[in-house]
Amino acid sequence: MDTEEFWQVADRHLVRYGAAFVPRIIERANGSYVYDSGGRAILDFTSGQMSAVLGHGHPDVVTTVSEAVASLDHLYSGMLSRPVVELARTLAETLPPSLSRTLLLTTGAESNEAAIKMAKLYTGKYEIVSFDRSWHGMTTGASSVTFSAGRRGYGPAMPGSLMLPTPNAYRSAFRHADGSHDWESELAYGFGMVDAQSSGSLAACLVEPILSSGGIIDLPAGYLRRLKELCVERGMLLIVDEAQTGIGRTGLMYAFERDGVAPDLLTLSKTLGAGLPVAAVVTSEEIETTCHDRGFLFFTTHVSDPLGASVACTVLAVVARDGLVARAAALGGQLRERLTDMKERYEQVGDVRGRGLLQGLELVSDKTTKMPADALGAEVTATCLDRGLHMNIVQLPGMGGIFRIAPPLTITETELHTGLDILDETLKSVLGR
Repeated sequence: MDTEEFWQVADRHLVRYGAAFVPRIIERANGSYVYDSGGRAILDFTSGQMSAVLGHGHPDVVTTVSEAVASLDHLYSGMLSRPVVELARTLAETLPPSLSRTLLLTTGAESNEAAIKMAKLYTGKYEIVSFDRSWHGMTTGASSVTFSAGRRGYGPAMPGSLMLPTPNAYRSAFRHADGSHDWESELAYGFGMVDAQSSGSLAACLVEPILSSGGIIDLPAGYLRRLKELCVERGMLLIVDEAQTGIGRTGLMYAFERDGVAPDLLTLSKTLGAGLPVAAVVTSEEIETTCHDRGFLFFTTHVSDPLGASVACTVLAVVARDGLVARAAALGGQLRERLTDMKERYEQVGDVRGRGLLQGLELVSDKTTKMPADALGAEVTATCLDRGLHMNIVQLPGMGGIFRIAPPLTITETELHTGLDILDETLKSVLGR
């Protein structure tokens, strides 16, 4: 079908599920680029949906998928295969000793649902705490603790869904005398509110180390450690959602490593499958044993599928073989340097934040007022696309437009700087009008 018919059919038959579709028909993808129906290369600074850490069409993944589909891709959920057991062992080798048991699933929302159920079953309690800018998925339990969007019009959320203030250093009202972010007081205040809201049944706190859909909010150094202490004091578990930060993205294998504290449950998705639907929950032997003894049930169609396990094993092998964790740290330094330079030169670039190859740039009307600049963000996004760069912008109430920059870990230095050149030239052009 031609382009006009394509969009007519799309308008007639597709369910719209969020923001407007990018006005391009994408025909194929390779490496750091996607290609539209006109043959134009578009540099992908989003790694698909923040997932394709090895780029598009990585040859090792292609080989793995081809072989698995031809030999062993899906089984009855009560059967086990070698790839599933190998993945569980390999993941355990990359994690602290306390995280040794893996449940293989398909999506981030699904892994968060499973983690929430395990936390409730293990603790015998039901209240789940998350950030007010959180995004943990669109299924019922996960969406109940997703506070950044999508809460209106669907009726009551899961009972016991409680909220903590997101520690946004750029916009927080909690300040030391010198103007720096007082996250310790903010966290104490937040837990004071949680304690006031609680019915006495606090089961877990579910957080991302960097809130991506929440605007690339990087938790302050030491925050996770103190959060874990507050959870322990209340008999709660700490669940860390590393859908976007795991598997090397931040310059560490897992972002929680920076604070030297291990979660009770770790959820992985997006990056674990490098763009394919693979997810996992990893927890301790004690939690797994207790939940099993109490009848834990999460028997789904694609639990422990060998295809997903084979892909995840390949992703972990390529990341280790090619030194992609260190590469993300090194390229992340170059990315930060370029974005910081833009912040210094443009009055409308209010803040730069994030780690490794997951960083954000917040656009505002000016640095003094920090007023959101929604129209500016939309214009910069569209102009970048016209110039061959796909950027994703998060626009939340009370915040400026935040560009999420998350290219593949395999992106070349030349490609990275080409994309940043396009962004820089676009800012200069749009702001110079």
